[in-house]
Amino acid sequence: MKKIIPMLLMLITISFFACQHEHKENGKEKEVPKEIAKPKSIEELTAQGILTPELLWRMGRVSDIQLSPDGKTILYGISYYSLEENKGNRNLYTISTEGGEPTQITEFEGSEFNAIWRPDGKKIGFLSAKNGSVQIWEMNPDGNEKKVISEIENGINGFSYSPSLNKILFIKDVKLDKTANEIYTYLPEANAMIIEDMMYRHWNHWHDYAYSHVFFASYDNGRIGEATDIMEDEPFDTPMNPWGGMEQINWSPDGNSIAYVCKKLSGKEYTISTNSEIYVYDIESGITENISIGMLGYDYDPVFSPDGKKIAWKSMKTPGFEADKERIIVYDFETKNAEDLSKGFDQSSSSFEWSPDGKLIYFISGYHATYQIYYLNLESKKIEQITEGRVNFTSFALNDTELVALKKTFTLPSEIFKVDIASGKELQLSFTNKDILDKISFGKIEERWIETTDNKKMLTWILYPPDFDPNKKYPAILYCQGGPQSAITPNFHYRWNLALMASNGYIMVAPNRRGLPTFGQAWNDQISGDYGGQNMKDYFSAIDELAAEPYVDEDKLGAVGASYGGFSVFWLAGNHNKRFKAFISHCGMFNLESQYAETDEYFFVNKDLEGPFWENPKPKSYSFSPHNFVGNWDTPIMVISGGYDFRIPYTESIQAFNAGRLQDIPAKFLFFPDESHFVLKPQNAILWQREFFGWLDQWLK
Repeated sequence: MKKIIPMLLMLITISFFACQHEHKENGKEKEVPKEIAKPKSIEELTAQGILTPELLWRMGRVSDIQLSPDGKTILYGISYYSLEENKGNRNLYTISTEGGEPTQITEFEGSEFNAIWRPDGKKIGFLSAKNGSVQIWEMNPDGNEKKVISEIENGINGFSYSPSLNKILFIKDVKLDKTANEIYTYLPEANAMIIEDMMYRHWNHWHDYAYSHVFFASYDNGRIGEATDIMEDEPFDTPMNPWGGMEQINWSPDGNSIAYVCKKLSGKEYTISTNSEIYVYDIESGITENISIGMLGYDYDPVFSPDGKKIAWKSMKTPGFEADKERIIVYDFETKNAEDLSKGFDQSSSSFEWSPDGKLIYFISGYHATYQIYYLNLESKKIEQITEGRVNFTSFALNDTELVALKKTFTLPSEIFKVDIASGKELQLSFTNKDILDKISFGKIEERWIETTDNKKMLTWILYPPDFDPNKKYPAILYCQGGPQSAITPNFHYRWNLALMASNGYIMVAPNRRGLPTFGQAWNDQISGDYGGQNMKDYFSAIDELAAEPYVDEDKLGAVGASYGGFSVFWLAGNHNKRFKAFISHCGMFNLESQYAETDEYFFVNKDLEGPFWENPKPKSYSFSPHNFVGNWDTPIMVISGGYDFRIPYTESIQAFNAGRLQDIPAKFLFFPDESHFVLKPQNAILWQREFFGWLDQWLK
């Protein structure tokens, strides 16, 4: 099935470029609006001194750091979007690990991605569609002598050099299933899909009769030999949909084996299971071995030890539970034993990297709504934390006694930092958006621990407007997080940006309610089967405490959220006892029975809703469905959805909007036919922001 190039393409930055040309509408020349047509300088955009949607989309987004083999140079990408062209562009850069000015090394029309160092450090490989399809290119580290080195039919989606540099692997889509026109060859103009089992659509795309496979070929200084499909005729995807990337495929140090992740199930079996496995393919024999047999939850992201004798991966123990603790599993190829080395560590772990001597494994883990870097000592089995603070570390690379890492906060987009392993001391290396950040102000950010109805403490982020005056009264917004198991961390988001919302004059209240990770697995797990229970009480605890503050106008409270946060807004709308004066729900679940029947991955609803609604007795979760309380609605609500959202189809939002209007509730439906669960196109995103704040301002200001 067609792959989405991993998350880095969702992290691309959008820039507010101008256009001067005119468009035609109904045969007549139509002038482009001046605010788009006229280029704006940073000075003009920062004139208000606060973050705005236009500034948000002007910023460069840093992603995918790769450290050179000699440890002296960092390779990474910066993405910008054009509002006029309504698309993005990503170029590659390098910067010294000692800091200094970055060097731009690509400037193709279109994006360059999957950029990696060749193991000898003499070349940089990357992917580009410059010549029509996505192919492998190479260039010198300074960006000179760019050359396409592959001619793979229909292009590829990712690649990797073997450590021995005599082989290369890549992933590409392989068509295995027949279309309706291939079955009925005498009906070439028929337009239909013949569906006999499940997983005919996933996340944001329909099944396209193809599957992502891993290939390997010989490699000799830019020359690629004939490729071998290590999954020949298998109707399965590697990497896995929808978010898997090259982190799910890795070479052994000697280049003789390939480890990869795959869920070798189809149809109904696929949609009800999380049982992905770790497979190791031996190149000489052509034999594939499953080394995670008996582990029935998610197993993914395998990384070989430096000597090739062991392999680590992250693993979820509970079958069908996509938000289970991510354990650190280390498998010994000699003893065939797989050991959980994270026992007693009540946190999830990801992004594994072995130390050169194989004695340590570095990783990222969430703690109290932040993501920090840790290491595991394989001899003592002890885990030590390296970094701290109100930050999110999202990726890193090991460099002798230091790490280079991507870090972001509520007020800082991702930038590259160097971290001393012994002390945790940080040094910022890249300053991509300094020209903007130096000219705007952010409000105070408070970390408040609020007591819940069951006498527990809940971390709640409070973001205040710039120039906050405690003697004034402000409207406040309860932010409801999605997931449902996804922590509210110091994240610089490009749509749900809490600092941007605060900059618009709102006090933002963001509780890490029940069901969010980084506070222990029990806190995370509690929400399953209890959607309208304790976590909703947590929401009320947070907003009620803030509403009692003298600087909050208790008559001007709003609630917003997406996905599970959108469900939360729908539920609150029928149960809030007149606390709120405005709601916004983006891609939320409204009727849990229809949601169960129309979603794509059934392991999720089987776990969190405790099974189908036709079971007898019906699971109690369905009693929490927001549509049961729609008769209590009394507050203006805006509903947002995308036409390609197959996880929570837009029909959920249609039901909610129609139910509101039929009861004469002030309501607005914002529908994006060409967006999915997210709004990624620049002009759509700007429209989203303007409608979002327009609705809140209308009812709360």
